[in-house]
Amino acid sequence: MRSGNRTPSLRDNGPDVVDQFRKGEVALNEALKRLNGSSPTSTLRRENKGQPAVVDTQRYQTIIKELEGLIGLRQVKNLVKEIFAFIQIQQKRSVAKLATEPIVLHMIFKGNPGTGKTTVARILARLMRELGVLSKGHLVEVERADLVGEYIGHTAQKTREHVKKALGGIMFIDEAYSLARGGEKDFGKEAIDCLVKSMEDHKNDFILILAGYGLEMDQFLRTNPGLPSRFPITVHFEDYSEHELMQIADTMLRQREYRLSHEANVKLRSFLRESLQGVGRRNFSNARMVRNIIERGIRLHAVRLLDNERPSREELMRIEPEDLVMGEEPKDEELSRDWQNQRR
Repeated sequence: MRSGNRTPSLRDNGPDVVDQFRKGEVALNEALKRLNGSSPTSTLRRENKGQPAVVDTQRYQTIIKELEGLIGLRQVKNLVKEIFAFIQIQQKRSVAKLATEPIVLHMIFKGNPGTGKTTVARILARLMRELGVLSKGHLVEVERADLVGEYIGHTAQKTREHVKKALGGIMFIDEAYSLARGGEKDFGKEAIDCLVKSMEDHKNDFILILAGYGLEMDQFLRTNPGLPSRFPITVHFEDYSEHELMQIADTMLRQREYRLSHEANVKLRSFLRESLQGVGRRNFSNARMVRNIIERGIRLHAVRLLDNERPSREELMRIEPEDLVMGEEPKDEELSRDWQNQRR
């Protein structure tokens, strides 16, 4: 017989913390705290008797499919599997009334431009939302100018405002080491201190990702002895190989219903091979460069066909070597010259 004065247990009826977790109404750390008994009204619904509830994987699998569809990025994909497994086991440990570990997912992304750092950050934000680690799952991208103010106190105010925008999601700071530049009187250090405090104050519903070149990130972390320990996860974004860059180009074209002719394929592959073998890999922009080449190629393809009143379906799809102009984005006068040349 039940006593009216007894404190409800996890098996009693009441708010279903697992449903709240799945809907994103509570973050994972808070859900685990309630399941461990910190919240007397929490209950745990089981799919089968004696089994812990599991995260609803339908939307999770959709996001994973998107992640798996990205070329390369094996370390990132393995990391996501680790996080998912960790969350599942923490749930099962909670049901077994074992101690659970807090989830700290602040990260360092190291890599050259165009290696997928921002793309992965966006996917991770949505993924953490589906897993219940974050309540919203949005991405807030900021840079030094967004955080560093012009007078005393201005920097802390600006930084707190952007942290507030990022609550429930991920704050992504590219070229984060720029915060440590400028000398002793620079306000960048104040931004770093404010970020460190925010990581502690909002650790259950806020992930901070600092990104940039590997060497500069290592130097940046050494400027503040307390920083490295606050970022338990470091992800290295390797430069893409020639084969991977060609895969990226083919994927971009296929999504737009274009394709490279054999000669255009050879031209692009040769350029990528030379770029990868040359000096100055630090300035090699990887997938970003491929995207720029493809997007400009599509524009020049359109210019080339403009005077063809009845182009065939194949012609409308096929990118030829003359459509591929390698190098940086053209200046206005170059675009004009391209137009005149193609019109002749």
